[in-house]
Amino acid sequence: MSRRTALFLLGFGIWSWIIWITFVKNLWASDNSWAPDGSATGFFVVHLILAIVSFVLGTIIGVIGWRGLRTKRRAKVDA
Repeated sequence: MSRRTALFLLGFGIWSWIIWITFVKNLWASDNSWAPDGSATGFFVVHLILAIVSFVLGTIIGVIGWRGLRTKRRAKVDA
């Protein structure tokens, strides 16, 4: 993996966390997320699942990028 690709993947993982944290905060505050009795609506549940999946994928992609960068650094040290 090239350094450029590794940096892109790491950056995407970080960006994904920033974006989805903001999304979850806005989702939590939305009137559409809660029924009058205080329970979560279907809108909230679906979007929370979407956010959780995105956190997981962002983490996996970021870890792949981080490992790619570490591999490049180790290759330079060993050379």
